[in-house]
Amino acid sequence: MIRIAFCHWKKSVFAFFSIGLLPLFLYAQQGDPKATEVYSPVPPVVTPGKVNSDPPSDAIVLFDGKNLDLWRSVRDTTQPAKWIVADGILTVEKTAGNIETKQSFTDYQLHIEYRIPSNITGEGQARGNSGVFLASTGPGDAGYELQVLDNFNNSTYVNGQAGSIYKQGIPLANACRKPGEWQSYDVIWTAPRFNEDGSVKSPAYVTVFHNSVLVQNHFELKGQTLYIGQPFYKKHGACPIKLQAHGDKSDPLSFRNIWVRTL
Repeated sequence: MIRIAFCHWKKSVFAFFSIGLLPLFLYAQQGDPKATEVYSPVPPVVTPGKVNSDPPSDAIVLFDGKNLDLWRSVRDTTQPAKWIVADGILTVEKTAGNIETKQSFTDYQLHIEYRIPSNITGEGQARGNSGVFLASTGPGDAGYELQVLDNFNNSTYVNGQAGSIYKQGIPLANACRKPGEWQSYDVIWTAPRFNEDGSVKSPAYVTVFHNSVLVQNHFELKGQTLYIGQPFYKKHGACPIKLQAHGDKSDPLSFRNIWVRTL
């Protein structure tokens, strides 16, 4: 039966080419290929860094290991940021509170590296807690937090562990390295848009790679990342990026190599 079926298939193919259908087939493939070719706008040339973590040529380097000239205090935005800069590293000064960029952003690509102390103590949310706030929306607002925490060997609620969009987006994987090792976030942030009446025109989306592992895949935020209560949106425009000085008693974190590309 298989041999007979194969013979029928061969006859059908032969008929296709012998009774004049081949020209129709070839005609369907004809046409002007230029009709579907696009030549403008030409993408800008961006020179990448020597390694993927280095800032490309069009990046804004927010921290290059030298100073905090591009940052300010959140408590008093007229005052400079007062975290500790030494040996090319930025270390949280908890008594100084949160810091944020002087410049505001809408959509962007962000690279940031952090290190949790090797002698970290505490457990749950009190173990190396900090946060990268993807939009610092103003005094009294929660903003949108990408959680920083030691979860190499530390359990907590999964929508509050490292790589989570705090209290909203559970990370797709736990990609934490051991305390004492440098870790990285690479973020694509699409800010929310609002109508004139304050209603949401389009929500915020975020994609996050933690140590080169995808942990948030174009995640749609439901609003600001609240500690208590359900998330909601509040109209805002371009916003600074904020780093958190968390109030737990564990040793402070350090950051380095922070850069952003506007999109």
